[in-house]
Amino acid sequence: MADQDTTTPTVEGNDEAQAAMAQAATITQYIKDFSAESPSTPQVFQWQTQPTLDVQFGINGNKVADDVHEVILKIDVTAKSDNGTHFIIDLSYAGLFAFRNFPDDALPPFLLVEAPRLLFPFARQIVAETIQNLGFPPVLLDPIDFASAYVAQMDSQQQAQGQPGGDGEPPVGHA
Repeated sequence: MADQDTTTPTVEGNDEAQAAMAQAATITQYIKDFSAESPSTPQVFQWQTQPTLDVQFGINGNKVADDVHEVILKIDVTAKSDNGTHFIIDLSYAGLFAFRNFPDDALPPFLLVEAPRLLFPFARQIVAETIQNLGFPPVLLDPIDFASAYVAQMDSQQQAQGQPGGDGEPPVGHA
């Protein structure tokens, strides 16, 4: 009785249906590229001005093997004031995702919405800890609505198809 796996539901007598179900799994997550700098230290710690934060993000996807895709969440955070640059963080945090029996039309939404949503909390933690390790109060990035970014990308793609010069090709994975 202790050998039974009670967390995985089974469909008795329907192994074909279970084998044909669409499946996605995270293989691994990793820092692909990372840079942190505070070019104005030690003077920056004497400045009394509050910096403004500029946060940019992007998503790229690459097929690395049959049914395996890499998704890269790029986050750039820059803090500047009138006195100069406080810090710059440049992080590319990636994950490898495996797919089995996944419909082709469901792949782009997964790669540009669900995969970044899974990666973001880990990337946000790296950014917060790095800023703190640079000697500044940690910055906890607000959640990103990847679904809205995806919808906006699809809307702009549809507009490009309807305009002269729009070739209708999807952008290269930036949300």
